[in-house]
Amino acid sequence: MNVSDAIAFAGHQVHICRYREGGTLLRWLGPDLSGLRVLDVAGGDGYWAGQARRRGARAVNIDIAGQKLVRGQQLANAPAQVLGDALHLPFPDGSFDRVLSICAIEHFDDGPQALSEIARVLAPGGELVMSADTLSRKSRWPSLFEAHSQRYHVKRTYTHGQLTELLGERGLDVQEYSYQFRSDWSERLYLTLSAHGGKVGFNAAAPLVPLVAASDRLTQRDQGAIVLIRARRRPDATPEIAQETASQEPATHAAST
Repeated sequence: MNVSDAIAFAGHQVHICRYREGGTLLRWLGPDLSGLRVLDVAGGDGYWAGQARRRGARAVNIDIAGQKLVRGQQLANAPAQVLGDALHLPFPDGSFDRVLSICAIEHFDDGPQALSEIARVLAPGGELVMSADTLSRKSRWPSLFEAHSQRYHVKRTYTHGQLTELLGERGLDVQEYSYQFRSDWSERLYLTLSAHGGKVGFNAAAPLVPLVAASDRLTQRDQGAIVLIRARRRPDATPEIAQETASQEPATHAAST
């Protein structure tokens, strides 16, 4: 493991949220991704796309922050890095077999537009695994939620019901979903760490991951701080799209700062 990998591991895995969140979404992608085209939307440095590449995927990461992409190019399993906007993905229709997006949609100015773009570039029968801020009880702690939203530029939160409807309108059917930080105390912990601790707080709280996971197992309810979704695009593409998908490779571009 080189220095870049060690830093990325600490940032993405030694974390009270991302370890379970990213791990669950990777599990939903599948243990063997050999030959599959996988796109991570707004993936930052591309760490999680790199984990997909380790499983055999032809992985691509797209993000609007060029400096993060440059840093991610140093990873041992660096994916192809693309500088671009999630609201206008620079790929042909049906370019990917899997799309991954980790807690990104809540930061977009137009989340539904991003979902439309994801649906467009996803091949018929392909799958999307994603997560989003829900914060079911945010009205109970408005000052914490306001601080969280300002710190991380949260534009909108999403429930599994809202995402199911939005995805359904775009030809994707939800296969399964799960919430994390389901209990009152754990959701408040998430908001408190975000509002007052930021990234350092999330990393420092990593030892609490087993306690939060145990609490989630004991709290069976459709609410929490984060929702995870797995959805499949309906196999109803036109012959023209199917032919284009088979003959074209996703375009990649070098990141610049």
